[in-house]
Amino acid sequence: MNTLTALPMAPLIERLYAHASAATSPVFNTISDDERERLMRSKTDYLEFYGLLKDLWLPVSRDTGKLLYMLARSTKARAIIEFGTSFGLSTLHLAAALRDNGGGVLISSEFESSKIALAREHLIEGGVSDLVDIREGDALVTLATDLPDAVDLLLLDGAKALYGDVLSLVEDHFKPGALVVADNTDYCPDYLAYVRSPENGYLSVPLGDDVELSMRLN
Repeated sequence: MNTLTALPMAPLIERLYAHASAATSPVFNTISDDERERLMRSKTDYLEFYGLLKDLWLPVSRDTGKLLYMLARSTKARAIIEFGTSFGLSTLHLAAALRDNGGGVLISSEFESSKIALAREHLIEGGVSDLVDIREGDALVTLATDLPDAVDLLLLDGAKALYGDVLSLVEDHFKPGALVVADNTDYCPDYLAYVRSPENGYLSVPLGDDVELSMRLN
């Protein structure tokens, strides 16, 4: 057994995915498809947009959650950064890996206070709250300072238009071989162009429909 598949984590994750599937947002349903597309790609209206989505869970998929655990375990990660805590499903997978690696720190950023409150409850219930530092606010501020000297893994799963900006805050802290997992990259053409250009120091491959896995080469 490991932390991810044992009590109390395994039933907690199952319950939270069920909640995520059932969650609705009447406000979100009033936004036209064209306006959703615009807001998803906006670098100026993201706080307002994701504030409207505060009732939606927007978690990584079950497979992506397992992938995060596997990557963090296989690399023996001790320092992880997460952009986009939401209600903490991806956070739980990553923190479980840290626990099974013998400890470490996961710094996560989320600007919606109601989501942070529930995420912290979930981390306590999962027995991994001691490994996680959730920073409240805009990630362009919360992740601009006080990061570990050697980061093993970065998860990008917040406002899609900011993936490149958040990466730029973290990449000087990467260890050689550090991994970057970016979710929903079909909204991030500029980010994909950057990590797929060898001159920028990454080796990058798509996984599934919209996940990009990149490795820092030096």
